[in-house]
Amino acid sequence: MPKMIFLNLPVSDLARSTAFYQALGATKNDQFSDDVTANCLVFSETIHTMLLTHEKYAQFTSKPIADAHASSQILICTSCESRAEVDEIVENAAAAGGKADPGAIQDHGFMYGRSFEDPDGHHWEVMWMDVEAAKVAMCGESAEAAPEVEPA
Repeated sequence: MPKMIFLNLPVSDLARSTAFYQALGATKNDQFSDDVTANCLVFSETIHTMLLTHEKYAQFTSKPIADAHASSQILICTSCESRAEVDEIVENAAAAGGKADPGAIQDHGFMYGRSFEDPDGHHWEVMWMDVEAAKVAMCGESAEAAPEVEPA
């Protein structure tokens, strides 16, 4: 079984945040959800986001919960199959109550990225990369001679 990643995010309104991530294509895993303190949203076989009320999140840390609208602690990045998919995800995020492009749009030809914030201010980067063109751009070599580069 491949390793799984669970992103744990504190949210101020569990229902609103659940609806937001479902609008981006995530599906709710009822096995790890209670609709009161925590919901698990599945993006892929290996990537899940645990949306936790502040009270539930506080059970896992003694540190204060940061206001993601006012400070940054993490940038979450996910890859896409195409530039069009990047645009679609960011547009869906904005339509679902998020903020599109809080950071600059990045277009390097071989790599294209945009970003969004969810309703609680968590910053997500969405990117597409042409791996073969990236090898040439980063190594100055032909794609055949360049070392393997895995997409982020």
